[in-house]
Amino acid sequence: MVNATKGVFISCDIPMAQYIINMNASFPASDKFIIHIVDSTHMFVQPHVEQMIRSQIAKFREDNTYVKPN
Repeated sequence: MVNATKGVFISCDIPMAQYIINMNASFPASDKFIIHIVDSTHMFVQPHVEQMIRSQIAKFREDNTYVKPN
């Protein structure tokens, strides 16, 4: 018998994958969203967290972007 789970496939670089894995680890066991880690740069996550991941990555990038002072 085949078990199928709907998910979103994420492809990213290794540091961003580690950021997502760390974000997943910060949730309680009942709220973890990673379905399967394929390799160091690919993973399947639950579809309802796609927008949350996108917004957290955008915030992370904004917080860690250097802006040269005038």
